Amino acid sequence: MLYDLRRANVSVKWLVTCLLATFGVAYLFGGWMVGLYAGFTPGKVAATYAGPEMAMPMPPESTLVVEHPMTMSAFGESDVHQVDENLLIQDTHVHVPMYGVIAGALSLVVLGLALPKAWHLGMITLLFAAPWLDFAGMWLTKLVSRDLAFVTLLGGWAMGLGYTLVTAVAMWQMWPRKRGGTA
Repeated sequence: MLYDLRRANVSVKWLVTCLLATFGVAYLFGGWMVGLYAGFTPGKVAATYAGPEMAMPMPPESTLVVEHPMTMSAFGESDVHQVDENLLIQDTHVHVPMYGVIAGALSLVVLGLALPKAWHLGMITLLFAAPWLDFAGMWLTKLVSRDLAFVTLLGGWAMGLGYTLVTAVAMWQMWPRKRGGTA
C-alpha cells in the first residue's frame, strides 16, 4: 500500500474529506442537470442525442409580438433539449478530460484505502470506465442507434456508484466512530 488514509495526518484526512464533499456537490448538480436536459430513461436520452440536428435559423426581418394567456402548467412544459454533433464534440472535449482528472483524484483516494488489491483495481477501473461509457453511449446513440441510449445511463449510474463507494469507504476508514463499552 502506498499510504494508509486510516493512519494519515488529520490535515490529509480533512483534505480528502473536502475533496469528496466538493465532488459530491458537483455530482448532485450534475444529476440535476441531466434530469433537466436529458432525463433518466433510454427514451429521453435517445430523444436528446439521436434527434435531428439543431437548426440555427436566421432572425426574421421584423419582430412580431403576440400576447396570449398561459397557465402555470404551460410554463413547466418544454421542448426536448437536443444535442447536435457540434455540441457533443464540445461537451466531449470539455467533460472527458475533466472526468479523467476526477477519476484520477478518486483513484488516489482508493489507493489509500485498506482494501484487497483486486478491490483497488476494480474500483479504479470503474472510476475510469464509467465516464467512458457515458460519452460512448452519447456518441453511439447519435451515430449508430437510438437503442444504445442505455449505455449513457449505465455510464452515468456507474459514475455515481463509483463516487459513492469511494466516499463511503473513505469516510468509514478515515473517521471511525468511537467504539463504546468496556473491555
